[in-house]
Amino acid sequence: MLPNWPKISRAAAAAKAAATSPWCAYLYDLEALRRHAGGLVASLPPEFELFYAAKANSDAPILRTLAPIVAGFEIASSGELAWLREHCPQAPLIFGGPGKTDEELVAALDAGVERIHVESLGELERLGVLARRIGVRPAILLRMNLPLTEMPDVPLAMGGRATPFGIDIALLGECLAWLADHPELRLEGFHFHLMSGQRDAAAHLALIDGYVRTVQSWNREHGLEVRHINVGGGIGINYRDPEQVFDWPVFSAGLAQLVARRGLKGWRLRFEMGRYVAAGCGVYAMEVLDIKSTFGRTFVVARGGTHHFRTPYAQSHSHPFRVLPIEPWRRPYRRLEAVREAVTVVGQLCTPKDVLATEAPVDRVRVGDVLLFPLAGAYAWHISHHDFLRHPHPETIFLPIDEAVNVAAE
Repeated sequence: MLPNWPKISRAAAAAKAAATSPWCAYLYDLEALRRHAGGLVASLPPEFELFYAAKANSDAPILRTLAPIVAGFEIASSGELAWLREHCPQAPLIFGGPGKTDEELVAALDAGVERIHVESLGELERLGVLARRIGVRPAILLRMNLPLTEMPDVPLAMGGRATPFGIDIALLGECLAWLADHPELRLEGFHFHLMSGQRDAAAHLALIDGYVRTVQSWNREHGLEVRHINVGGGIGINYRDPEQVFDWPVFSAGLAQLVARRGLKGWRLRFEMGRYVAAGCGVYAMEVLDIKSTFGRTFVVARGGTHHFRTPYAQSHSHPFRVLPIEPWRRPYRRLEAVREAVTVVGQLCTPKDVLATEAPVDRVRVGDVLLFPLAGAYAWHISHHDFLRHPHPETIFLPIDEAVNVAAE
């Protein structure tokens, strides 16, 4: 999913023209988000449902756009809990993540979240004490860390080896025995989220099939009747080549085949996706401040940087961009330019790591033009170190579904 480029370009040009100082912004195409998320949900078999991982982008207009479409939201802190209750008060919530404090667990119990994903035996015991004290009986999923015979080639691994995430399967029996003696907690199912950044549809189908077979074997071995699996998210984005996308039609068709093959009628299999849902709706825009050559390389220095848009550094790639020419030029100095050459795009930070694109070919880029970086709708602004050097924050521009442009300074 990519944004409506003409609409994005018009909005960027208008906002740049209105700016009184060097400019940068995030632009979000809410119509593109709505269409993409709606298409994903519509293509899922009835046994599957889609929750949105709010950590990817929790801006209120993003959440409100998704609320009528997705089955609910996944949260991982009491701050996210309060934020979702404020902006989407009726939405079902599931609460995951390691290192939950007692205060966060109590907040989740008081708020009546639909499921709590338990990350450890110690957390299980703490939650039991708190639930008994409050007088509620919450539904839980045990997040399990499964071993993998072969680690996939993905940017982030949250399981399949020693990580802080989930419960080692060697402790499953102990967890089940504890739950048998503590009816204050209701085991509803299991949660698996072993990786992030998977771009191979067939490999991801095989992974989910492995989750299903594992739970079915646990049901037989331990006398369980679990029919609820949270399969996490993990579907990736090809940042280097945005035209190369995860094959969702093949994937959704494979899910239907999985339901039939494994006899999953009546089961609930839940995704909690963030990046794959929201990344494509966002664009990061930077005004070019300077163009310089040193040691045979040409650098384009732009307003902002990785303190606003950390994705290229976090994913270790050169991010693609488009050049938006800006006219007219009314400044009292020469307009520097680079023509038909490779440029490296950097920001304003006092570190050589503030690089967004490396040796990227351009036909022409000039001081005062705007660079538009796609796939900036998820894990971009929300994972960045905003206040390093205390530069101003970028503007936030939402392109509503009615196509009116709303510009709000952050």
